[in-house]
Amino acid sequence: MQRKLSTGQMQMIALGGTIGVGLFMGSSSTIKWTGPSVLIAYIVSGAFLYLIMRALGEMLYVDPNTGSFAKFASEYIHPVFGYLTAWSNIFQFVVVGMSEMIALGGYCRYWWPNLPDWIPGLIAIVFLCAANLISVKMFGTLETWFSLIKVVTIILMIIAGLGLIIFGIGNGGHPIGISNLWTHGGFFTGGVKGFVFALAIVLASYQGIELIGVTAGEAENPQSTIVKAIRSTVARILIFYVGAIFVIVSIYPWDKLSQIGSPFVQTFAKIGITAAASIINFVVITASLSGTNSGIYSASRMTYTLAESHQLPRKMTLLNRHGVPFYSVIAIATGILIGVVLNVVLPMFFKDASEIFVMVYSSSVLPGMVPWFVILVSQIAFRKQNAAKMANHPFKMPLSPYSNYLTLAFLALTLVFMFINPETRYSILVGVVFLVIMTLIYFRKYAGNKEETL
Repeated sequence: MQRKLSTGQMQMIALGGTIGVGLFMGSSSTIKWTGPSVLIAYIVSGAFLYLIMRALGEMLYVDPNTGSFAKFASEYIHPVFGYLTAWSNIFQFVVVGMSEMIALGGYCRYWWPNLPDWIPGLIAIVFLCAANLISVKMFGTLETWFSLIKVVTIILMIIAGLGLIIFGIGNGGHPIGISNLWTHGGFFTGGVKGFVFALAIVLASYQGIELIGVTAGEAENPQSTIVKAIRSTVARILIFYVGAIFVIVSIYPWDKLSQIGSPFVQTFAKIGITAAASIINFVVITASLSGTNSGIYSASRMTYTLAESHQLPRKMTLLNRHGVPFYSVIAIATGILIGVVLNVVLPMFFKDASEIFVMVYSSSVLPGMVPWFVILVSQIAFRKQNAAKMANHPFKMPLSPYSNYLTLAFLALTLVFMFINPETRYSILVGVVFLVIMTLIYFRKYAGNKEETL
């Protein structure tokens, strides 16, 4: 493969993989559990995600490879964990891509109400597959623009919201202030239980940030690029998420959000942008394309990694003349195409399109957290085995291994509460079934064959 990704592209890829339609369209659903204190949930989750990325960065600085965290899991824990991590990443991004294609049909119906939902998805997959096959630089450029659209929208929304809060712009010159943070039942409206339920959902919204680890194998000057990308990406994601949610819960009473639709649309409309709904619809379409684009890239590189270790057909390692794993990209795009098929079949059984989207998307939550667990555990063993390299290492994991144990406990706690919560229990069970099946397959086919590791 070719090292063609710059620091800026890596940052935008990570932003694109993390900031998705959940923030633009689904932020009101995360707020319902705990009210304005969802801000704390985003900050706490972001702080733990920073520790996970620092653990990954410490290892990548020494060994920047494509499919890195799957390789680290195999090398520093056990080959079965490398296998599960790679397949979890593939499962996660294929399912996310499928759900994004399901959502895309609904977004396009806003402008073309008679257009069959499957047509936009089919066109999108063909386009994104072609872009990924051209070169990794083309993928990086496309994802940069997709991410830029989302980032600019969030920044403008935060600026517009602060104008309303501080100066009353769009409210007759009467500042709204921030009293909505505590005047509608308090800051922690759902108590401890509601806060922890929200924490679990918020944590899932950060999935995709580990894409930095997948891009490391194709990054220019990987050591300096990785350090810059991790330091800046986590900070920007925190600012965008926390800033946007702060504006939303300050302007609108938290218990009225479910009645107003997208808070982004309402905020822009309130300051006089009459085309707000069309603008946000365009943004969520690009967010959907961005999520699928990142999914094709990440999952195809994990497929390549599995094929290198003889756990998938060797054909999946074949590169085209642009240094892209041709068959891996085609295979993942075909998997995401199932989402287009589901868009035709599922409406026969479920009338609510959002219900279909949530059903498909939620099944990726637990597999999406697997890389975080293995990154934290791998880094502890990595540091022990590379003690000599740690002396002058400029990007160490802070307070390791205690910070690792604390973060692992936090992740485990959120999974427990996701199982307790009836609305997220289904997603956990789907993930458990997937991991059990893949573990059985590994021990049946590959256990004992020491040459075939990631």
